[in-house]
Amino acid sequence: MTIVNLLEQNAEKFAQDVALVEINPDQPETRKMTWHEYELVEPTRVRPYRREITWAVFNEKANRLANMLVAHGIGKGKKVAILLMNCIDWLPIYFGILKTGALAVPLNFRYSSDEIDYCLDLAEADVLIFGPEFIGRVEAVADKLSQKCTLIYLGAGCPAFADDYNDLISECSGTFPVCELKETDDAAIYFSSGTTGFPKAILHNHESLIHSCRVEQAHHSQTKDDCFLCIPPLYHTGAKMHWFGSLITGSKAVILKGTQAKNILSAASQEKCSIVWLLVPWAQDILNAIDRGEINLEDYDLSNWRLMHIGAQPVPQSLIKRWLEYFPEHQYDTNYGLSESIGPGAVHLGVENIHKVGAIGIPGYGWQVKIVDPDGNEVSQGDVGELCLKGAGVMTCYYRDEKATADTLKDGWLYSGDMAMQDEDGFIYLVDRKKDVIITGGENLYPVQIENFLAAHPKIKDVAVIGLPDSRLGEIATAVIEIKKDMTCTEEEINEFCMELPRYKRPRKIIFADVPRNPTGKIEKPKLRKIYGAEGLVDSQNKS
Repeated sequence: MTIVNLLEQNAEKFAQDVALVEINPDQPETRKMTWHEYELVEPTRVRPYRREITWAVFNEKANRLANMLVAHGIGKGKKVAILLMNCIDWLPIYFGILKTGALAVPLNFRYSSDEIDYCLDLAEADVLIFGPEFIGRVEAVADKLSQKCTLIYLGAGCPAFADDYNDLISECSGTFPVCELKETDDAAIYFSSGTTGFPKAILHNHESLIHSCRVEQAHHSQTKDDCFLCIPPLYHTGAKMHWFGSLITGSKAVILKGTQAKNILSAASQEKCSIVWLLVPWAQDILNAIDRGEINLEDYDLSNWRLMHIGAQPVPQSLIKRWLEYFPEHQYDTNYGLSESIGPGAVHLGVENIHKVGAIGIPGYGWQVKIVDPDGNEVSQGDVGELCLKGAGVMTCYYRDEKATADTLKDGWLYSGDMAMQDEDGFIYLVDRKKDVIITGGENLYPVQIENFLAAHPKIKDVAVIGLPDSRLGEIATAVIEIKKDMTCTEEEINEFCMELPRYKRPRKIIFADVPRNPTGKIEKPKLRKIYGAEGLVDSQNKS
């Protein structure tokens, strides 16, 4: 069985049941495109927006896309990239690609034009399906892209350099013969990156995808009666693999655009959601809004909400304690995973283990875990080592990168790069990251990219970017900057210089100091984190 079979089964068994709901609480009536960026102008009117599709319509949409792709020569081994904001068409497009035997290649909606070009080239994409938010970024590299892949636009006002999605599928059949797929067939390429610059392409097969469905259902006891509120971006393995619990049970899911506390609670209330996955900042926002009196829980019917779970970054124990004071009936779970291990669930706390909040948990359903020293030997209980994972959800390889694959996959084990220890009860705790990725609000930042950008400033001699603790985002990017001799520089100058960076990559804290390097020339980032860690704890709500 593959994940495509699950959709076919749902379309047959639950044809008229709601599969997906899309909610945009503040849908702008007017939009404006700029050359390099997509921006919202002041809307003439704002209105709530909601639409839904059944499992039958979901499957029909996927079939129409599959037929269109096949007519254009897309089949097994081909790659189709998706560059869309969360919407009700995202998942049908994903499954339409898989139905043909081609590989789905989701792209981060924050990618710059150069990153889009790089990832499409690395994945050897044959088609890019993109939305209105990305017209400027795609157009900036359209000449290069059109030489290697077909550009298809989903939305109103198709630009001249792309084909119109709706025109292409309008005459396509809503039925599609099930493609013969094996669990060992390639299914998807996701992108990840360490601290060395542009992302690596992570190849997964159909066995990985179906395994993630089973893991999610096993961990959270999901049934047909559940309703999952999905807020994070679907390009990420985290959101999609959690939604796979809805797929395997044929249950309803709600795609919510936006992360405002009131909108999350309104959606959970109106749609009778039973499972909500939050990132740390969103949970903090909800609690803070309640504390300030901006939210009155009596205004919402949250009686169906049974499970709140968090992943993507370490979770403060104090946050869960506060949460349970307001929501004492909630079950709680946390999940650990990597894109290389098909996202969440390789390790999970388990709803019955709330007394162990602070740990990432125990090996997940169908997963094995070990903690090893630099020589690959398992460490003693209580000692720190690198966390390694083994199971059906481990990636096939880093696509077109044999060296990185060999460094990460050893004898069937995935070496995570995360340092961890196991307590006397078998619960695993993350201690530090072997790599220097900064996780801010559940998103990864790659310090080398920011360092390389800042190094171009004429007054900067040396720079190191580290993550410092933040009460809301988990971590913030902090630039430690060493100025050239006999020069002066201000924080305002650095902030102005960084305006050319995407907003999420701009350092939120600037420290002027010497940048320590070891004898081999490597920046001593652990030393910097030790020096500045205590003073780095800030409240990012006060940051722009």
